[in-house]
Amino acid sequence: MPALPRPTLRKVAHRIADEDASRPLWRHPVTIAAAALALTLGAVPLLPDGGQDDRGEIAPTAETTRAPGAVSRGGVTPAMRAEIDRVLAEGAALDRAEGRTAIAQASVRCATFEGQRYFGFGWTNQSEEVLAARLETRPTARATERTGDLDADGLLARAQSRTSTARTEAERAELTMAARSVGKVWMLRHEIQGVPLPEGFAARHPEVTAGVEARGGFGESYPKRSKILSSKVAQAQNNTYWCGPATMQAIGWGSQEKRKNQSYWARRLGTTTAGTAISDMVRVVNNKTDYDEDTHAGPYVVLDISDFSFKQWYRLMMRHIHDYQAPVVLHPSLLTQYYPYLDDDASGHFQVGRGFDQNPGGNPQLGYFEPWDQSKFDPSEPAIGRVQWRNAYRSFRANLAHFQHNIGV
Repeated sequence: MPALPRPTLRKVAHRIADEDASRPLWRHPVTIAAAALALTLGAVPLLPDGGQDDRGEIAPTAETTRAPGAVSRGGVTPAMRAEIDRVLAEGAALDRAEGRTAIAQASVRCATFEGQRYFGFGWTNQSEEVLAARLETRPTARATERTGDLDADGLLARAQSRTSTARTEAERAELTMAARSVGKVWMLRHEIQGVPLPEGFAARHPEVTAGVEARGGFGESYPKRSKILSSKVAQAQNNTYWCGPATMQAIGWGSQEKRKNQSYWARRLGTTTAGTAISDMVRVVNNKTDYDEDTHAGPYVVLDISDFSFKQWYRLMMRHIHDYQAPVVLHPSLLTQYYPYLDDDASGHFQVGRGFDQNPGGNPQLGYFEPWDQSKFDPSEPAIGRVQWRNAYRSFRANLAHFQHNIGV
Protein backbone atom coordinates (compact mmCIF):
# COMPACT_ATOMS: atom_id res chain seq x y z
CA MET A 1 0.00 0.00 0.00
CA PRO A 2 1.54 3.34 -0.99
CA ALA A 3 2.21 5.73 1.86
CA LEU A 4 -0.36 8.46 2.37
CA PRO A 5 0.51 11.87 3.84
CA ARG A 6 -0.04 11.75 7.59
CA PRO A 7 -2.92 9.22 7.48
CA THR A 8 -4.91 8.66 10.62
CA LEU A 9 -5.16 5.19 12.14
CA ARG A 10 -8.93 5.58 11.86
CA LYS A 11 -8.71 5.96 8.09
CA VAL A 12 -6.32 3.01 7.74
CA ALA A 13 -8.73 0.85 9.72
CA HIS A 14 -11.63 1.87 7.52
CA ARG A 15 -9.66 1.10 4.37
CA ILE A 16 -8.63 -2.34 5.59
CA ALA A 17 -12.20 -3.14 6.65
CA ASP A 18 -13.65 -2.08 3.32
CA GLU A 19 -10.78 -3.44 1.19
CA ASP A 20 -10.52 -0.07 -0.50
CA ALA A 21 -7.74 0.56 -2.98
CA SER A 22 -5.42 3.23 -1.66
CA ARG A 23 -4.35 6.15 -3.79
CA PRO A 24 -2.23 9.26 -3.53
CA LEU A 25 -4.19 12.24 -2.29
CA TRP A 26 -4.86 14.99 -4.82
CA ARG A 27 -2.76 18.00 -3.98
CA HIS A 28 -3.69 21.47 -5.14
CA PRO A 29 -0.74 23.19 -6.92
CA VAL A 30 0.34 26.35 -5.16
CA THR A 31 2.93 28.99 -5.77
CA ILE A 32 3.92 30.59 -2.47
CA ALA A 33 3.78 29.74 1.21
CA ALA A 34 1.24 31.58 3.33
CA ALA A 35 2.01 32.90 6.76
CA ALA A 36 0.08 30.80 9.24
CA LEU A 37 -1.91 33.56 10.86
CA ALA A 38 -0.90 36.71 8.99
CA LEU A 39 -4.02 37.09 6.88
CA THR A 40 -4.26 40.44 5.15
CA LEU A 41 -7.87 41.44 4.58
CA GLY A 42 -8.58 43.04 1.23
CA ALA A 43 -11.60 43.62 -0.96
CA VAL A 44 -14.01 40.87 -1.94
CA PRO A 45 -14.29 40.52 -5.71
CA LEU A 46 -17.65 41.86 -6.88
CA LEU A 47 -19.91 38.95 -7.75
CA PRO A 48 -23.01 39.81 -9.78
CA ASP A 49 -26.13 38.61 -8.02
CA GLY A 50 -28.92 39.89 -10.18
CA GLY A 51 -29.31 43.05 -8.12
CA GLN A 52 -30.39 41.14 -5.03
CA ASP A 53 -29.69 42.16 -1.46
CA ASP A 54 -26.34 41.04 -0.05
CA ARG A 55 -27.96 40.30 3.32
CA GLY A 56 -25.64 42.36 5.48
CA GLU A 57 -22.07 41.58 4.50
CA ILE A 58 -19.91 41.60 7.65
CA ALA A 59 -16.44 42.44 6.39
CA PRO A 60 -14.32 42.12 3.25
CA THR A 61 -11.82 39.31 2.83
CA ALA A 62 -8.77 38.68 0.67
CA GLU A 63 -9.40 38.59 -3.06
CA THR A 64 -6.76 35.93 -3.71
CA THR A 65 -6.60 32.38 -2.41
CA ARG A 66 -3.90 33.29 0.10
CA ALA A 67 -5.17 32.24 3.54
CA PRO A 68 -4.20 30.02 6.48
CA GLY A 69 -6.12 27.22 4.78
CA ALA A 70 -7.46 23.89 5.97
CA VAL A 71 -6.80 22.67 9.49
CA SER A 72 -6.51 19.30 11.17
CA ARG A 73 -8.35 18.22 14.31
CA GLY A 74 -7.63 19.89 17.60
CA GLY A 75 -7.70 18.49 21.11
CA VAL A 76 -10.54 18.35 23.61
CA THR A 77 -9.77 20.44 26.69
CA PRO A 78 -11.18 19.83 30.20
CA ALA A 79 -13.43 22.86 29.69
CA MET A 80 -14.79 21.32 26.49
CA ARG A 81 -15.44 18.00 28.24
CA ALA A 82 -17.34 19.80 30.99
CA GLU A 83 -19.44 21.61 28.38
CA ILE A 84 -20.22 18.33 26.61
CA ASP A 85 -21.27 16.75 29.91
CA ARG A 86 -23.53 19.73 30.66
CA VAL A 87 -25.32 19.48 27.32
CA LEU A 88 -25.72 15.71 27.62
CA ALA A 89 -27.19 16.05 31.12
CA GLU A 90 -29.78 18.50 29.82
CA GLY A 91 -30.90 15.84 27.36
CA ALA A 92 -32.88 14.18 30.15
CA ALA A 93 -35.58 16.78 29.49
CA LEU A 94 -36.40 14.95 26.24
CA ASP A 95 -37.49 11.90 28.21
CA ARG A 96 -40.20 13.99 29.90
CA ALA A 97 -41.17 16.25 27.00
CA GLU A 98 -44.67 15.98 25.56
CA GLY A 99 -46.02 17.87 22.58
CA ARG A 100 -44.24 19.42 19.65
CA THR A 101 -43.27 22.67 21.39
CA ALA A 102 -41.80 20.95 24.43
CA ILE A 103 -39.90 18.40 22.34
CA ALA A 104 -38.48 21.14 20.10
CA GLN A 105 -37.34 23.22 23.07
CA ALA A 106 -35.78 20.21 24.80
CA SER A 107 -33.99 19.24 21.57
CA VAL A 108 -32.27 22.61 21.23
CA ARG A 109 -29.28 22.43 23.54
CA CYS A 110 -26.32 24.46 22.33
CA ALA A 111 -22.73 23.80 23.36
CA THR A 112 -20.27 26.69 23.43
CA PHE A 113 -16.65 25.92 22.62
CA GLU A 114 -14.23 28.87 22.73
CA GLY A 115 -16.97 31.35 21.93
CA GLN A 116 -18.46 29.37 19.02
CA ARG A 117 -21.89 27.80 19.48
CA TYR A 118 -22.83 24.33 18.21
CA PHE A 119 -26.19 22.64 17.89
CA GLY A 120 -27.43 19.76 15.70
CA PHE A 121 -28.20 22.33 12.99
CA GLY A 122 -24.46 23.04 13.02
CA TRP A 123 -22.20 25.85 14.12
CA THR A 124 -24.54 28.79 14.50
CA ASN A 125 -24.87 32.38 15.67
CA GLN A 126 -28.62 31.99 16.14
CA SER A 127 -30.28 31.94 19.56
CA GLU A 128 -31.78 28.80 21.06
CA GLU A 129 -35.20 30.43 20.75
CA VAL A 130 -34.76 30.90 17.00
CA LEU A 131 -33.51 27.34 16.55
CA ALA A 132 -36.38 25.89 18.57
CA ALA A 133 -38.85 27.88 16.47
CA ARG A 134 -37.35 26.40 13.30
CA LEU A 135 -37.98 22.91 14.64
CA GLU A 136 -41.41 23.68 16.05
CA THR A 137 -42.89 25.42 13.00
CA ARG A 138 -44.62 23.12 10.56
CA PRO A 139 -44.33 23.96 6.85
CA THR A 140 -47.34 25.83 5.50
CA ALA A 141 -47.64 23.30 2.67
CA ARG A 142 -46.21 19.86 2.16
CA ALA A 143 -43.83 19.42 -0.78
CA THR A 144 -45.27 17.48 -3.68
CA GLU A 145 -42.12 15.37 -3.89
CA ARG A 146 -40.07 13.95 -1.01
CA THR A 147 -36.42 13.37 -1.97
CA GLY A 148 -34.83 12.21 1.28
CA ASP A 149 -33.76 15.04 3.56
CA LEU A 150 -34.71 14.49 7.22
CA ASP A 151 -37.21 17.29 7.87
CA ALA A 152 -38.28 18.85 11.16
CA ASP A 153 -40.86 16.15 11.79
CA GLY A 154 -38.24 13.48 11.23
CA LEU A 155 -35.68 15.19 13.46
CA LEU A 156 -38.17 15.55 16.32
CA ALA A 157 -39.36 11.96 15.95
CA ARG A 158 -35.79 10.69 16.03
CA ALA A 159 -34.92 12.79 19.08
CA GLN A 160 -37.86 11.43 21.06
CA SER A 161 -37.59 7.82 19.88
CA ARG A 162 -33.98 7.30 20.97
CA THR A 163 -33.34 5.75 24.34
CA SER A 164 -31.42 7.95 26.75
CA THR A 165 -28.38 5.67 26.34
CA ALA A 166 -28.46 5.77 22.54
CA ARG A 167 -29.04 9.51 22.53
CA THR A 168 -26.15 10.16 24.93
CA GLU A 169 -23.79 7.98 22.91
CA ALA A 170 -24.67 9.65 19.59
CA GLU A 171 -24.59 13.18 21.01
CA ARG A 172 -21.28 12.64 22.81
CA ALA A 173 -19.64 11.53 19.57
CA GLU A 174 -21.13 14.47 17.67
CA LEU A 175 -20.18 17.05 20.30
CA THR A 176 -16.65 15.66 20.66
CA MET A 177 -16.12 15.96 16.90
CA ALA A 178 -17.51 19.49 17.06
CA ALA A 179 -15.14 20.45 19.88
CA ARG A 180 -12.17 19.14 17.90
CA SER A 181 -13.26 21.23 14.90
CA VAL A 182 -13.64 24.61 16.61
CA GLY A 183 -10.30 25.83 15.21
CA LYS A 184 -11.62 25.31 11.68
CA VAL A 185 -14.85 27.15 12.49
CA TRP A 186 -12.92 30.15 13.76
CA MET A 187 -10.79 30.14 10.61
CA LEU A 188 -13.87 29.99 8.36
CA ARG A 189 -15.45 32.91 10.19
CA HIS A 190 -12.15 34.78 9.98
CA GLU A 191 -11.32 34.06 6.34
CA ILE A 192 -14.81 34.36 4.87
CA GLN A 193 -16.60 36.83 7.12
CA GLY A 194 -13.69 38.86 8.45
CA VAL A 195 -14.35 38.01 12.12
CA PRO A 196 -11.17 38.74 14.18
CA LEU A 197 -9.46 35.74 15.73
CA PRO A 198 -9.58 35.68 19.55
CA GLU A 199 -6.51 36.49 21.60
CA GLY A 200 -4.20 33.51 22.03
CA PHE A 201 -5.81 31.59 19.15
CA ALA A 202 -2.51 30.60 17.51
CA ALA A 203 -1.12 29.16 20.72
CA ARG A 204 -4.28 27.15 21.41
CA HIS A 205 -4.63 25.89 17.84
CA PRO A 206 -1.31 24.86 16.30
CA GLU A 207 -3.33 22.54 14.04
CA VAL A 208 -4.40 25.50 11.90
CA THR A 209 -1.01 25.56 10.18
CA ALA A 210 -1.02 21.88 9.19
CA GLY A 211 -2.85 22.28 5.90
CA VAL A 212 -0.58 25.09 4.76
CA GLU A 213 2.54 23.12 5.58
CA ALA A 214 1.22 20.09 3.73
CA ARG A 215 0.37 21.97 0.55
CA GLY A 216 2.92 24.77 0.56
CA GLY A 217 0.43 27.59 1.14
CA PHE A 218 -1.90 29.45 -1.17
CA GLY A 219 -1.17 32.31 -3.49
CA GLU A 220 -3.19 32.60 -6.69
CA SER A 221 -6.18 34.63 -7.71
CA TYR A 222 -9.28 32.54 -8.25
CA PRO A 223 -9.74 31.47 -11.86
CA LYS A 224 -12.90 32.37 -13.71
CA ARG A 225 -13.97 28.73 -13.63
CA SER A 226 -12.94 25.70 -11.60
CA LYS A 227 -14.38 22.26 -10.98
CA ILE A 228 -13.56 18.95 -9.30
CA LEU A 229 -14.90 15.39 -9.51
CA SER A 230 -15.50 13.43 -12.69
CA SER A 231 -19.08 13.40 -13.93
CA LYS A 232 -18.94 9.58 -13.90
CA VAL A 233 -19.50 9.65 -10.12
CA ALA A 234 -22.85 11.45 -10.48
CA GLN A 235 -25.68 8.92 -10.25
CA ALA A 236 -29.42 9.36 -9.82
CA GLN A 237 -30.78 8.35 -6.43
CA ASN A 238 -32.23 4.82 -6.50
CA ASN A 239 -35.04 5.49 -4.03
CA THR A 240 -37.22 8.55 -3.57
CA TYR A 241 -35.73 9.07 -0.08
CA TRP A 242 -32.07 8.44 -0.98
CA CYS A 243 -30.73 11.87 -1.95
CA GLY A 244 -28.32 11.50 0.98
CA PRO A 245 -26.89 8.12 -0.09
CA ALA A 246 -26.65 9.25 -3.74
CA THR A 247 -24.82 12.44 -2.72
CA MET A 248 -22.53 10.43 -0.46
CA GLN A 249 -21.93 7.91 -3.23
CA ALA A 250 -20.55 10.63 -5.50
CA ILE A 251 -18.38 12.12 -2.74
CA GLY A 252 -17.05 8.72 -1.65
CA TRP A 253 -16.40 7.62 -5.23
CA GLY A 254 -14.50 10.83 -5.90
CA SER A 255 -12.34 10.28 -2.82
CA GLN A 256 -11.73 6.54 -3.02
CA GLU A 257 -11.79 6.16 -6.82
CA LYS A 258 -13.94 3.11 -6.21
CA ARG A 259 -17.70 2.89 -6.64
CA LYS A 260 -19.80 1.64 -3.74
CA ASN A 261 -23.53 1.24 -4.19
CA GLN A 262 -26.04 3.55 -2.58
CA SER A 263 -27.24 0.93 -0.11
CA TYR A 264 -23.70 0.82 1.32
CA TRP A 265 -23.87 4.55 2.00
CA ALA A 266 -27.47 4.39 3.25
CA ARG A 267 -26.42 1.93 5.97
CA ARG A 268 -23.54 4.13 7.12
CA LEU A 269 -25.68 7.27 7.07
CA GLY A 270 -28.47 5.64 9.06
CA THR A 271 -30.90 6.60 6.30
CA THR A 272 -34.54 5.62 6.88
CA THR A 273 -37.69 6.17 4.85
CA ALA A 274 -37.86 9.54 6.66
CA GLY A 275 -34.54 10.53 5.10
CA THR A 276 -30.98 11.47 6.10
CA ALA A 277 -29.72 14.14 8.51
CA ILE A 278 -26.99 16.55 7.44
CA SER A 279 -25.08 15.80 10.65
CA ASP A 280 -24.81 12.21 9.44
CA MET A 281 -23.68 13.34 5.99
CA VAL A 282 -20.79 15.25 7.59
CA ARG A 283 -20.00 12.39 9.97
CA VAL A 284 -19.64 9.92 7.10
CA VAL A 285 -17.56 12.32 4.98
CA ASN A 286 -15.19 12.58 7.95
CA ASN A 287 -15.12 8.83 8.62
CA LYS A 288 -15.12 7.36 5.13
CA THR A 289 -13.31 9.75 2.78
CA ASP A 290 -10.01 11.62 2.54
CA TYR A 291 -11.63 15.02 2.05
CA ASP A 292 -11.44 15.72 5.79
CA GLU A 293 -7.64 15.43 5.84
CA ASP A 294 -5.58 18.62 6.12
CA THR A 295 -4.46 18.10 2.52
CA HIS A 296 -8.04 18.96 1.57
CA ALA A 297 -10.70 20.70 3.69
CA GLY A 298 -9.85 19.49 7.17
CA PRO A 299 -12.66 18.03 9.31
CA TYR A 300 -16.04 18.75 7.73
CA VAL A 301 -18.50 20.72 9.84
CA VAL A 302 -22.17 21.60 9.58
CA LEU A 303 -22.23 25.38 9.22
CA ASP A 304 -25.32 27.56 9.67
CA ILE A 305 -25.15 30.23 6.94
CA SER A 306 -28.05 32.37 8.18
CA ASP A 307 -25.68 35.31 8.66
CA PHE A 308 -23.78 34.87 5.37
CA SER A 309 -24.20 37.30 2.50
CA PHE A 310 -24.30 35.87 -1.00
CA LYS A 311 -20.74 37.08 -1.65
CA GLN A 312 -19.50 35.35 1.48
CA TRP A 313 -21.33 32.13 0.60
CA TYR A 314 -19.95 32.17 -2.95
CA ARG A 315 -16.47 32.85 -1.68
CA LEU A 316 -16.80 29.81 0.58
CA MET A 317 -17.77 27.73 -2.47
CA MET A 318 -14.66 28.95 -4.34
CA ARG A 319 -12.41 28.35 -1.33
CA HIS A 320 -13.69 24.80 -0.87
CA ILE A 321 -13.65 23.77 -4.51
CA HIS A 322 -10.51 25.50 -5.79
CA ASP A 323 -8.23 25.71 -2.73
CA TYR A 324 -9.31 22.60 -0.83
CA GLN A 325 -10.17 20.50 -3.90
CA ALA A 326 -13.07 19.13 -1.86
CA PRO A 327 -16.82 18.96 -2.52
CA VAL A 328 -19.50 20.83 -0.59
CA VAL A 329 -22.57 19.11 0.85
CA LEU A 330 -25.31 21.45 -0.38
CA HIS A 331 -28.56 21.42 1.59
CA PRO A 332 -31.30 23.33 -0.27
CA SER A 333 -35.06 23.23 -0.47
CA LEU A 334 -35.75 21.81 -3.91
CA LEU A 335 -38.29 24.35 -5.14
CA THR A 336 -39.31 25.22 -8.70
CA GLN A 337 -38.62 28.92 -8.13
CA TYR A 338 -34.91 28.10 -7.72
CA TYR A 339 -34.56 25.04 -9.97
CA PRO A 340 -36.38 25.49 -13.31
CA TYR A 341 -35.82 21.87 -14.31
CA LEU A 342 -38.33 20.72 -11.65
CA ASP A 343 -41.91 19.88 -12.52
CA ASP A 344 -43.09 20.11 -8.89
CA ASP A 345 -41.84 21.58 -5.63
CA ALA A 346 -39.85 19.04 -3.64
CA SER A 347 -38.54 18.75 -0.10
CA GLY A 348 -35.27 19.53 1.59
CA HIS A 349 -32.49 17.91 -0.38
CA PHE A 350 -28.78 17.16 -0.75
CA GLN A 351 -26.55 17.98 -3.74
CA VAL A 352 -22.78 17.81 -4.39
CA GLY A 353 -21.21 21.25 -4.86
CA ARG A 354 -18.26 20.72 -7.23
CA GLY A 355 -17.62 23.79 -9.42
CA PHE A 356 -17.97 27.51 -9.97
CA ASP A 357 -17.95 29.87 -12.94
CA GLN A 358 -17.59 33.55 -12.04
CA ASN A 359 -19.06 34.38 -15.45
CA PRO A 360 -17.74 37.96 -15.77
CA GLY A 361 -20.44 40.25 -17.10
CA GLY A 362 -23.23 37.89 -16.03
CA ASN A 363 -24.54 36.04 -13.02
CA PRO A 364 -22.01 33.72 -11.34
CA GLN A 365 -22.73 30.04 -11.74
CA LEU A 366 -22.47 27.10 -9.37
CA GLY A 367 -21.67 23.60 -10.61
CA TYR A 368 -23.24 20.69 -8.76
CA PHE A 369 -24.40 17.11 -9.11
CA GLU A 370 -28.17 16.69 -8.89
CA PRO A 371 -29.19 13.21 -7.62
CA TRP A 372 -32.93 13.82 -8.05
CA ASP A 373 -34.52 12.64 -11.30
CA GLN A 374 -38.27 12.67 -11.00
CA SER A 375 -38.67 10.74 -14.28
CA LYS A 376 -37.01 7.71 -12.63
CA PHE A 377 -40.07 7.31 -10.41
CA ASP A 378 -42.71 8.82 -12.70
CA PRO A 379 -41.96 8.42 -16.45
CA SER A 380 -44.57 11.08 -17.27
CA GLU A 381 -42.35 13.76 -15.72
CA PRO A 382 -39.36 15.40 -17.46
CA ALA A 383 -35.91 13.88 -16.94
CA ILE A 384 -33.31 15.85 -14.94
CA GLY A 385 -29.60 15.76 -15.75
CA ARG A 386 -27.00 14.86 -13.15
CA VAL A 387 -24.48 17.58 -14.08
CA GLN A 388 -25.83 21.07 -13.48
CA TRP A 389 -24.40 24.56 -13.92
CA ARG A 390 -26.94 27.06 -12.59
CA ASN A 391 -27.34 30.57 -11.24
CA ALA A 392 -25.39 30.61 -7.97
CA TYR A 393 -27.61 33.19 -6.32
CA ARG A 394 -30.62 30.93 -6.78
CA SER A 395 -28.72 28.08 -5.13
CA PHE A 396 -27.87 30.39 -2.23
CA ARG A 397 -31.53 31.38 -1.86
CA ALA A 398 -32.59 27.73 -2.05
CA ASN A 399 -30.21 26.96 0.81
CA LEU A 400 -31.69 29.78 2.89
CA ALA A 401 -35.20 28.53 2.07
CA HIS A 402 -34.40 25.31 3.96
CA PHE A 403 -35.46 25.59 7.61
CA GLN A 404 -31.99 24.57 8.81
CA HIS A 405 -30.02 27.10 6.65
CA ASN A 406 -26.86 25.00 6.67
CA ILE A 407 -24.28 23.23 4.51
CA GLY A 408 -21.51 20.68 5.02
CA VAL A 409 -17.99 22.11 4.51
